[in-house]
Amino acid sequence: MSLIDNLLHGVAVEWKMLREVVRLEKGNQLNKELLLDDGRYPAYNGGISFSGYTDVYNYEGNKTIISQGGASAGFVNFVTTKFYANAHCYVVLPKIELVENRFIYHFLKLNQERFMTKQHGAGIPALRTSEILEVPIPVPPLPVQKEIVRILDTFTELTAELTAELTARKKQYNYYREQLLNFDESEVKWKTLGEVTRYASERISYDKLDKNNYVGVDNLLQNKQGKTISTYLPQSGNYVKYNICDILIGNIRPYLKKIWIADCIGGTNGDVLVINIIDVSISPRYLYHVLADDKFFAFNMKHAKGAKMPRGNKNKIMEYVIPIPSLEEQERIVNILDNFDLLTTSISEGLPKEIKLRQKQYEYYRDLLLTFPKHN
Repeated sequence: MSLIDNLLHGVAVEWKMLREVVRLEKGNQLNKELLLDDGRYPAYNGGISFSGYTDVYNYEGNKTIISQGGASAGFVNFVTTKFYANAHCYVVLPKIELVENRFIYHFLKLNQERFMTKQHGAGIPALRTSEILEVPIPVPPLPVQKEIVRILDTFTELTAELTAELTARKKQYNYYREQLLNFDESEVKWKTLGEVTRYASERISYDKLDKNNYVGVDNLLQNKQGKTISTYLPQSGNYVKYNICDILIGNIRPYLKKIWIADCIGGTNGDVLVINIIDVSISPRYLYHVLADDKFFAFNMKHAKGAKMPRGNKNKIMEYVIPIPSLEEQERIVNILDNFDLLTTSISEGLPKEIKLRQKQYEYYRDLLLTFPKHN
């Protein structure tokens, strides 16, 4: 509050309803097919990411948008480029004589969770304009708004820079993995996964499991980011046991790319595959990098069973063919790829951790800087 007091210099903060300081426009249905990468402008339905590209736009950049429909209804985004707002997208147009454009964005982002809890509808969730426009908003003087925006944008810009760095490093990681794991047929031995590994069959009792060593498909993280602690613990029975250096793969919706190499002993259920190495000619970390490759997940999806909730085909997975160079070459490959893996996927040491910390920092200062004495 002392920071807020210093910014205000004794000037009172006026409270208004959001409808008094902004106007909402709903996007229009785009009657043409979205392009994957050839279009000039991103098309948004207001969700977390854009839907594709198009060759037309209906809004200039630097606009706050809010998802109107679907599971992401209420999600707040800011678009810097020209874009097409589709039918499930609200575009926020502030009255600039009263409020700063980015001040509105930060305020709406603060209320994003609130908006998402206001979804309605039995089928596809939606968000009414009234749930947005009837929210009270503090309106400090414009110079104060500008200073708040300056501070908060410092954090968002840093996060954006780190995210861009992460994207670049992931491209590097993919490039080097492609190069390092690309062998001529005559250069190395080739074996199926079933020749060098087996599925774990050993069991472990539920009372030997805790939130750190129980692994369900829900606490395996997407996009090869390992695992987090479990929010569920079994209360009875025996579970599939995994040992240190076993490889765990989420077997539901393989396209989510859930994989982790175990650093402890624990247990899991039937939705997670546990792979034991049985051939001394292959190192666990090398096999992890082979299976963490997009080629493996594409193979897994190709043979998966089920449409709505595809599940990996355990027999077909064991037919996946892998290259096996010498142990010395495996070690060299592992040393290179481990550095990239740590940098790009580790939530405890790498760029993802740094991004998460900066996001928390932003949220802390946003909450602080947008907390004003309530109106009567």
